[in-house]
Amino acid sequence: MLWFIRLFILLSVFTSFSFADNLPGTLPFDNDLLKRINEMEQTKNTPRTKHIDSNGNPKFTNRLALESSPYLLQHANNPVNWYPWGNEAFETAKRLNRPILLSIGYSTCHWCHVMEEESFEDVEIATYLNEHYIAIKVDREERPDIDSIYMKAVMAIQGSGGWPMTVFINWDKKPFYGGTYFPARDGDRGVSFGFLTVLQKLNDLYNKDAMAVKNAGNQITKAIESASDINGGTTLPSKEMISKSIEAYKQGFDWENGGMVGQNKFPSSLPLGLLMRHYPVSRDDKVLEMITLTLDKMMNGGIHDHVAGGFHRYTTDDIWLTPHFEKMLYDNALLSIAYTEAFQLTGNKKYKQVSQKTLDYLLKEMRSSQGGFYSATDADSLTPSGEQEEGYFYTWTAKEIDALFNEKTSNIVKQYYGIRNDITERQILHIPMQNDMEKKQEIPLKKLEDIITQANLTLYKERVNRQVPGRDEKIILSWNSLVISALVKAGFVFNQDNYIQAAIQTHEFIFKSLWHDQTLFHSYKDDKRGHPGFLNDYAFLAASYIDLYEATFDIQWLLKAIDIDDLIQRKFEDKTKGGFFMTPSGQSDLIAKEKPSEDGALPSGNSIGISNLVRLYFYTDRKSYRQRAEKSLTYFSGRISNSPAHMSGMLPSIQLLGSPSKEMVIIIPPDKKQIDKKQTAKPFLDILRKKFQPEQIIIVVQEGKEFDTVSKTLSQVRGRKAINGQTTAYPCENNICRLPVTDPSDL
Repeated sequence: MLWFIRLFILLSVFTSFSFADNLPGTLPFDNDLLKRINEMEQTKNTPRTKHIDSNGNPKFTNRLALESSPYLLQHANNPVNWYPWGNEAFETAKRLNRPILLSIGYSTCHWCHVMEEESFEDVEIATYLNEHYIAIKVDREERPDIDSIYMKAVMAIQGSGGWPMTVFINWDKKPFYGGTYFPARDGDRGVSFGFLTVLQKLNDLYNKDAMAVKNAGNQITKAIESASDINGGTTLPSKEMISKSIEAYKQGFDWENGGMVGQNKFPSSLPLGLLMRHYPVSRDDKVLEMITLTLDKMMNGGIHDHVAGGFHRYTTDDIWLTPHFEKMLYDNALLSIAYTEAFQLTGNKKYKQVSQKTLDYLLKEMRSSQGGFYSATDADSLTPSGEQEEGYFYTWTAKEIDALFNEKTSNIVKQYYGIRNDITERQILHIPMQNDMEKKQEIPLKKLEDIITQANLTLYKERVNRQVPGRDEKIILSWNSLVISALVKAGFVFNQDNYIQAAIQTHEFIFKSLWHDQTLFHSYKDDKRGHPGFLNDYAFLAASYIDLYEATFDIQWLLKAIDIDDLIQRKFEDKTKGGFFMTPSGQSDLIAKEKPSEDGALPSGNSIGISNLVRLYFYTDRKSYRQRAEKSLTYFSGRISNSPAHMSGMLPSIQLLGSPSKEMVIIIPPDKKQIDKKQTAKPFLDILRKKFQPEQIIIVVQEGKEFDTVSKTLSQVRGRKAINGQTTAYPCENNICRLPVTDPSDL
């Protein structure tokens, strides 16, 4: 009887400061945990759950309430007894001899929301989970290392992957089964076995045939290890790999719609950067057509937010029309770079406008007050009736547009954006026939552009009155580094200093919030640093510093890039075989250690790490950089040879190493007034910024104290001077220099 009295007292203490019922199928949390959860709950906004009591409080709260990840917090009031990734979950699973459900997703993932609503908010399913499993929730954007490992497992099991990712693992972290989205019950969405049945069958298997589960875990883990550890090559890849990759793209290219042939269209499915670097060498008109057709179709399609700027994640059709409406920071940074470079390559001013509008969107809607950039915005938003609907915020009816403009302007806007009067449903803005409008409406192009510009302002003002989609406000270092690169590239090419200054402010935020004790951190949210940084964080940041140097010609940025590369060498580089690991030395909470090499939505850390070495080699002429780059490329040579189309991020480095080096050194005479050297060199830079020459390095330095500092790192400036007190350019190629130039027109 004594144990019952003690339990009653204990439960009374728990409920005294808890406004959430016990999670179904679980014992109450211990006193300290419950107190911390309830204190945290009281600081939150409206709970994201359908389980609300009469006082408006959530009925259920789990450990995720203590996390800062927006994705984990979305699940904090599920009836599921979620754990974050960590020792507590694995030790509990081992002690109770239970399988683990590992659920991986991200905050703006539409189908993650669907599975939450159907399964994780379902009390019956939650009860079964809580009674028979340990459930772990992971934000793939905070822990890309975990996501990458278990995505390989799901790919090995199912042949395909995606999010939400649903993996069943042992307490030793070895996966024995997995998939993606599971409908809740048998028959839902046409499936034979729903999620609840899958849970029941796998739990039965786990308890009745432990050896089968163990063997499956061992086999799948071996497959992951095999995919993660390749036998290094013996020869440096040749330029033939680039031609082989280009031919593969031609064979898979959608010559009607741009991008690669497929039911869905992803911006990253076509490595535009490689194609743009190949075209000046090959002068292959087909390559140019692949570039321009894809860029044109994307910027005119529904994947592009014509009102505010920026691009959605991907389209669910092959014509770039119907997107999943989430917007990812990295997509927009990479697409801005693509359109900036395409403007240099082609001179098409529309590409410049798209790049600028994309960056302006990021600066206006995705930038924190501290200078960092948020991760993403959601696909779903609330309708006036209070229902969640994907894309409602971004779509329009013909009547809504009619109500905003006079009849003539409304007709122009609807025709321009492909809005049909005979369709009552919501429609996606896109540009189906812009050139025909000039003829049919007899409107000069300049006037049409002015009408649409003003109309977009009106549409934007109307749109912000709607329920704005949720925004994931964690700040990820690698993605912010891509934005720095996008801003400074555009800042240099378009001669817009405001972009460069914004990039510098983002750098200042990074070193204030994401740098501590010689360590970079991957993410930042609610004034807290996340997990220690991964390879992408270091490599992308180093690349952004090289880009900052190329936009400002301030040697401090190149020195910072060198410092970050030194950390990469110590923390990530495989000095024996070559290449870089995804996780730093000393991290031991995963079942495999990967060297990421294939490019997906983001370039791989090895692609950017190798590119940094090549770029630093050309600037500093230190042979060690070239040797490390060649060693890594040799290590990946077999994989490059087998599937060059999936390794497009490394191929430009191969091209650079095998091409004649191009240098432009500009020496500025000393000036007591300390005029901005970029302004002094502007007549030369205005010529250079218009040309797409990614293989050329540009050095601008002023005689005097700065010259002495720069010459210690950059040997190219030694022995050179401003002739007759005039700004002087020294053009060189393949270690052969032409006569110096003091008149920009001679350049």
